[in-house]
Amino acid sequence: MGHWFHQNITEPGKLPTLLALASFVLTFLLTRTVTRLIRAGKGPFRNIAAGGTHIHHVVPGVVLTVIGGFGAVGSGRHGVTACVCAVIFGIGAGLVLDEFALILHLHDVYWSEQGRQSVEVVVLAAALALLVLSGFSPLDVNELTPGQEQSRGSAILTLLVNFVFVLVALFKGKLRMTLIGTLVPFVALVGAIRLARPGSPYARRFYRSRPKARARAALRAYRRDLRWAGPRRRVQDWIGGTPDKAIGGTPGKP
Repeated sequence: MGHWFHQNITEPGKLPTLLALASFVLTFLLTRTVTRLIRAGKGPFRNIAAGGTHIHHVVPGVVLTVIGGFGAVGSGRHGVTACVCAVIFGIGAGLVLDEFALILHLHDVYWSEQGRQSVEVVVLAAALALLVLSGFSPLDVNELTPGQEQSRGSAILTLLVNFVFVLVALFKGKLRMTLIGTLVPFVALVGAIRLARPGSPYARRFYRSRPKARARAALRAYRRDLRWAGPRRRVQDWIGGTPDKAIGGTPGKP
């Protein structure tokens, strides 16, 4: 375990990534804590407004993400500057993705059902970043053995095929499998070969004249949502807070 940590986490160039991930997660958790306190009317925290305009925290988040991102690109992967820029980027990304649902819907849905999408995206982003940080990189060719170098053509072909599966899974509305499949080979294959989600571009295009396929896709989606919606909602509520019953209501959010 210690050897794995030293090899994958503390090796040169990995520290900025670790700092970016840590600051991203901590910023999200701190932001959710503050917004929940404001919502409950507790503590010294209040909404931020300028000239009667409510300032969402996605605004400073975008600024910090741009500063940290450009700074990280310019400073490389080593040194104090790279670490500072990584922290700035992580903080900005945490603020931005905490309001991902607002950006997606172009409406303040922070405490609505749609606001759950922000929590889900943050969890997925943190999981993918941790996967990369742990040393998993299907595109890494620096550690290839001589035998693997001879099979480089096969490796490139495998990546291209997997990329096709990723696109098909995305077209079928399988967002989670798409994101994971970009890093874990052939995970997207499962989403590519299974029935599309109702309402996805694939379903609208290819199930239009296939009522049986439409019905089977709707039934599969219903059963899956019925099985996993409850546990997923409880985890989302525990992390990000319970949404309002009134759709679109967002009281007490900075």
